[in-house]
Amino acid sequence: MEVLVLGPLREIAHRPDGPGLRGAVIIDGLDECEAEQYHDTTTTGPKTQLLPPRTSDQDQLEILHVLQMASADPSFPFRVLIASRPERVFREFFNPENSPILFSHKLDLHEDYNADADITLFLEAQFSRIRRRYNLPPSWPPPGTIQTLVENASGQFVYAATVIRFLATSHRESPKALLEAILKMGAIQKTTANPLEQLDALYTHILLSSPDPPLSVLWVRSIERLNLVTHSLCASNINLLLQMDPDSNEAEHLLGNLHSLIRVPPPSDQATTKYDFYHRSLFDFLQDPCRCKKLYGENSKISIFIWDGFVRTCIASWIGPGVSWQDRSDSQQRRFFALVGKAIKDAA
Repeated sequence: MEVLVLGPLREIAHRPDGPGLRGAVIIDGLDECEAEQYHDTTTTGPKTQLLPPRTSDQDQLEILHVLQMASADPSFPFRVLIASRPERVFREFFNPENSPILFSHKLDLHEDYNADADITLFLEAQFSRIRRRYNLPPSWPPPGTIQTLVENASGQFVYAATVIRFLATSHRESPKALLEAILKMGAIQKTTANPLEQLDALYTHILLSSPDPPLSVLWVRSIERLNLVTHSLCASNINLLLQMDPDSNEAEHLLGNLHSLIRVPPPSDQATTKYDFYHRSLFDFLQDPCRCKKLYGENSKISIFIWDGFVRTCIASWIGPGVSWQDRSDSQQRRFFALVGKAIKDAA
C-alpha cells in the first residue's frame, strides 16, 4: 500500500499542476477472502519452515487495517466502502467501542433496506427477456410466480439471480419445466439437477466458516425446530437448553460467523428476543442430503440433540449446584425420569 499507492499519490498531491483526484474504493465480498499459507523464504536448506498457519480472519483484519491506514493519510483522496456479511471480524473492527476512529454509518441491508421491490423488478425484466428468447406466451410465468420467488429470496438477490441463470442457461429442459421444478423444490432432485448450485455453495461456505460446522448445523436446525414448536422461546433459553456447559459461551462460538444466516440478538436482548433466520431456503438446503452433502443431519439426530439438552438442563436444575448425578440414589434417579416422562406426555 505504501509503495504502490500512497507514495505515488503523495507525489501527485505535491505537484502544483497535479490532477484533483476524487472517488471511491469499493470492496465487495471481503468476508470471502481466505488465508493463503506460504513458506518462509528468508531461510534455505533444513531450516526452511512453514510459518504458523494463518486464518481467514487474520487476513481479513490485516486488509481492514491497511485500508484504515490509507484512509487516514491526507494524500489518499478516496472514500472506502466495504460490503461484507456481518461476520465476527467485521463486527468487532467496526464496533465504535473497539476503535477510537469514527466510521461512517453502517448500512445493514437486512434491516435498513427492503430489496423486495428491486428483486421484483429484476425478475420481471429477466422473465421478459427469457420469454422473448424462447418465444414463450405473455402469460408465462403464471400469476403469483414472481411473488413466490421474491418471498423465497428473503431479500437475497443471489437467490433470484441463480434462478434466472438456471432458467436461461440450461439446455436440458424448457424454462417452463425448470421453473415448475424450482417451485416444487421438494421433488426437484427427482426430475433434474440442482438449480441452486451457487446458492448451495454460498450456504456451504458460510457454514464451514464456523469453528465446528456439524455442531453449528445441529444448533441451527434445533433452533428452527424449537421456533416452530414454541414460537416464543427466547435466545437465552435456547442457549441454556443447547449448551453443553451452561457457563460457556458456546452460542457465540458456534453462531458468531453465521450472522448472515441467523439473526442473533445482542446479549442485552437475548432474555426477551428469539433467534430468527434471514433465509427461508436455508432449511430446504439443510434438509436435502443431495444439496448440503456432509452437512446433512437426519431429523432423528436433531431430535436426540434437543432431547439430550432437555435432559441435561432438567438434571442440572433438579440436582442443584455442587451435586453430581451419581450422588442421587437409584430411586431418586428413577423418580426423576418418571417426572420427565410425565412432562413429555403432558406436553404432547
